[in-house]
Amino acid sequence: MSEYESDKDNCFSDAREQSSQNRKSSVVDRRLGLDRRRGPGKRRTEDRRCAEEGQMSDEQFQFLIAIDEYKKVNQKPFPTWTEVLEVIKAMGYRKVEEPCSLDELQDSMFAEVKS
Repeated sequence: MSEYESDKDNCFSDAREQSSQNRKSSVVDRRLGLDRRRGPGKRRTEDRRCAEEGQMSDEQFQFLIAIDEYKKVNQKPFPTWTEVLEVIKAMGYRKVEEPCSLDELQDSMFAEVKS
């Protein structure tokens, strides 16, 4: 290996170290003094992860089509949450269980996946 290649490798490793240090130092928002680092991420449910990767379940796809149809018929690019609820009810969904927190819902969905 020539001396030039060795210097080049060192240059890249120095740049990587500098970049890493810059990221660490830029985590604190200087204007507000707040730490902007992300904490440990929440695990996504299998359904959500698959949908975000482009593989929707039939239920998710039907909902997407219903919302898209509502937007076309009403010429609205962004329906309100009340309108989204109307679409959901029009699809036949009804409240049949007592409410629970989203954390409890996700925990139960993860338990189903593990079973």
